[in-house]
Amino acid sequence: MNIRDEIVLKRRARLQKQGAAQGLSLPPQRTLPLVPFGKEPFLIAELKRRSPSRGNIASQAEPEQVAEHYFQAGVQSVSVLTEEEYFAGSLRDLIAVKRAFPYLAVLRKDFLLNEEDLEVSFRAGADAVLLIASLFKEEEFARLYRYALKLGLAVLVEVHDKTDVDKIRTLKPQFVGINSRDLKDFSIDLLTPLKLTRFIDWPCQLVFESGILTQEDGLLALSSGFKGLLVGEALMRDFSLIPALLASFKIKLPDFWGRLYRRFKTGRPLVKICGLTRRKDAEAAAALGADILGFVFAPASPRRAEAALLEELAKLDTLKVAVVTAGPKAQLEDKVRQLLKEGLVQAVQFHGTEEPEACFNEAFPYYKALPLKEKAEVARIAAYHCPRVLVDAFVPGQAGGTGKELSQELVAAAKAYRGLWLAGGIGAENVARIVREYQPELIDCSSRLETAPGKKDLRLIEKLFSELNKLPLA
Repeated sequence: MNIRDEIVLKRRARLQKQGAAQGLSLPPQRTLPLVPFGKEPFLIAELKRRSPSRGNIASQAEPEQVAEHYFQAGVQSVSVLTEEEYFAGSLRDLIAVKRAFPYLAVLRKDFLLNEEDLEVSFRAGADAVLLIASLFKEEEFARLYRYALKLGLAVLVEVHDKTDVDKIRTLKPQFVGINSRDLKDFSIDLLTPLKLTRFIDWPCQLVFESGILTQEDGLLALSSGFKGLLVGEALMRDFSLIPALLASFKIKLPDFWGRLYRRFKTGRPLVKICGLTRRKDAEAAAALGADILGFVFAPASPRRAEAALLEELAKLDTLKVAVVTAGPKAQLEDKVRQLLKEGLVQAVQFHGTEEPEACFNEAFPYYKALPLKEKAEVARIAAYHCPRVLVDAFVPGQAGGTGKELSQELVAAAKAYRGLWLAGGIGAENVARIVREYQPELIDCSSRLETAPGKKDLRLIEKLFSELNKLPLA
């Protein structure tokens, strides 16, 4: 049995034993004001004592004190986890928060299962409730959703996959939360919510749930089209993160990650064509279906591009990345910084010796490329905060474009850390085998598509995409 189903099974047993009110005596009518949910900046700060995946977070937290920290920092929406056994919450917590701060918008977060749960939430003072789409059949979910609205509650509808989205589509809920945590095993992938956004085809406020631990994580979500952030563990451990997260709502950044993963299709990798130095090559790669175009700005590279090329390609509606070797402090050339500022590139690929903590301070959006020489080095992937790390073959004196494939052992080890982004010796002659064998999320192709460094062969690019297009979608 997975963790979600185990929690639900035990909650059903508690409902039979205690009732929906958890044994508490509630007023027959709601006595507290109903506060609109979703006010900007839409940071939902959560009261969360523990979780199945992280254990104790703040086991002795007092609800009024936590809510006061949130309120004083400028938070307008608070989530209260009321599940008892796995999250150490209680309906008492929600009542206490709402009584102490009646003009905060309070979300009840729990594995709510029936109409009585919703009525109890309303009487206890909740302004909004979480409903998890995967727990119900379509008709049952629709009934509960409409009942919550009838009571006057806002509903944050949580989805995890396309099946969930299809289940709620006819309701067109105003608030849709996409969880980066898989409730079956509680693993987290910050890009899971981005992959789902392309299926949500009605106007709504998207809320990014779970996994946000830093301002960088918040900017990833907000730059990708999300309007709200639900943050629990990170704030319970460090209230000082609140100002940075609130400030993030005012920062405008390129939608690199969102645009990229809205193109993602299971069974077919995203494709980056790198080392471009000529306009005709870039335009041909984009026309054939490249998802990212890579332009090298490493000082000694034979594939070094000119900034003027990016100006020529400004109207080409394909994601563009500046590839740099920036040293441990990740210091960018002024030229690259300007390209990012002007939107001529949408992200930076750090392909040098950049330290994990330095990357975000110098550029965003960004990701790290990591040449791997031996298996012991694979663990370095976990040190970087970007949601994906591009793994490449190691060749002494070359940062990339080596034409050398990574060993099967190294690829398998890298894939265990995050979704696999793979570079190194990928061309038309081996791409089908590589995709079938490793199932990468993204492939990075360069030297095997060239007649000379930086000069692509259109026939080889066409052949690459021809081979990819023969592969079945999952």
